[in-house]
Amino acid sequence: MTLRLYDTAARELRDFTPIRPGHASVYLCGATVQGIPHIGHVRSGIAFDILRRWLTHKGLDVAFVRNVTDIEDKILRKAADAGRPWWEWAATHERAFTKAYDQLGVLPPSAEPRATGFITQMVEYMERLVERGHAYAADGNVYFDVQSLPDYGSLSGHRLDDVHQGESAGTGKRDPRDFTLWKSAKPGEPSWPTPWGRGRPGWHLECSAMVTSLLGPEFDIHCGGMDLIFPHHENEQAQSHGAGDPFARYWMHNGWVTMGGEKMSKSLGNVVAIPAMLQRVRAVELRYYLGSAHYRSMLEYTEGALQDAAEGYRRVESFVQRTVSRAGAVPVGEITAEFAAALDDDLGVPAALAEIHGAVRIGNTALESGDHQAAVAAAATVRAMMGVLGVDPLAENWADSASDSDTTAALDVLVRAELQRRTTARAEKDWATADEVRDRLARAGIEVTDTPDGPQWSMSEPKETVETDR
Repeated sequence: MTLRLYDTAARELRDFTPIRPGHASVYLCGATVQGIPHIGHVRSGIAFDILRRWLTHKGLDVAFVRNVTDIEDKILRKAADAGRPWWEWAATHERAFTKAYDQLGVLPPSAEPRATGFITQMVEYMERLVERGHAYAADGNVYFDVQSLPDYGSLSGHRLDDVHQGESAGTGKRDPRDFTLWKSAKPGEPSWPTPWGRGRPGWHLECSAMVTSLLGPEFDIHCGGMDLIFPHHENEQAQSHGAGDPFARYWMHNGWVTMGGEKMSKSLGNVVAIPAMLQRVRAVELRYYLGSAHYRSMLEYTEGALQDAAEGYRRVESFVQRTVSRAGAVPVGEITAEFAAALDDDLGVPAALAEIHGAVRIGNTALESGDHQAAVAAAATVRAMMGVLGVDPLAENWADSASDSDTTAALDVLVRAELQRRTTARAEKDWATADEVRDRLARAGIEVTDTPDGPQWSMSEPKETVETDR
């Protein structure tokens, strides 16, 4: 079956045909390294890691580029608020993102360019746009003239009359709908020289310069979160088309992680940071959860959904490990035709997981009946399919995961018993007992958070005093 992908620009499924036979070029808009990563940030990394693994499984040599935005308004503002150099703030949080990707089994990109490393290419890009009549300089700023490009809005479907860029104020714009390519230097901010004066890049310009420098003026797939379709990706495409580059042939966008029906974001305060999540479940279980929904769907986070996914992964893991224990080594086998058909249908992970769990049921039946040959065959197939999704239980990067699971599960049983005791005490207005339970957990380094799904716990620094439950 031919791989079919949903192309945002075409608004339909399209057969995937790479520019170069046997090769695939993919660009993923990576992190703006302004803070600690949360599960909403890393969902795109996992979703398109599955895309990369599937393309590789199909025999393609994949060039996968994931950028780092290390200069941007939010980074400068947060670094200033913290009294730290902007470059140190960016580097610190870039390391946090790299650690999170590594913990979650996301393959390292072929290249990971930083925006600040491509200033020369950005200046050259602007020179091309000015020469072609699509950009103009004013007061040290450089703007893109959206009316100069007939296909502006074609990616997002926005009508030009409805465009609002939502960017910080500049001076000299001919039209408020124009967007900023380059921002003139401001006191105390980093800046670089250009023919129009010192300044720093606008967000959209960075990606066009990085991707075309590394993957060429035309490449196969551009990926990112659906919140980037407008204005970021629309403006990327406009810059690139204006410069004469064909740019991306396919556009793929993943859905948000939501809480209470709203996009997870730091500004709303509804974020769940990766370090905190990895105190609740193992990294492989978190990856399984974040990759289990179809990449274009919204993933509504609840503690119950996370734990259900973790239990689903453990059922697969348990079958594979019991097969090894009873029947010996289990090699990586071949995927099933049904699994392949599911992923060829726009990366249909839910259907692929159904195929995996079906194979686990067959394997468990064989194992219990003593048919070790059939059990090993099923487990080998399961390993192959789970490997494509990046969660093979026997993969080397998850080698220490099983023992961690036992420890976490045992601790969870003990803590939840205490939380149930606290809940009962609060219902009976026995505040002394409720306070005593919470204080003891806090002293042990266990932080309790009351949520609509009930009290949840995570590891934290041990505390001497805590708020009461009154």
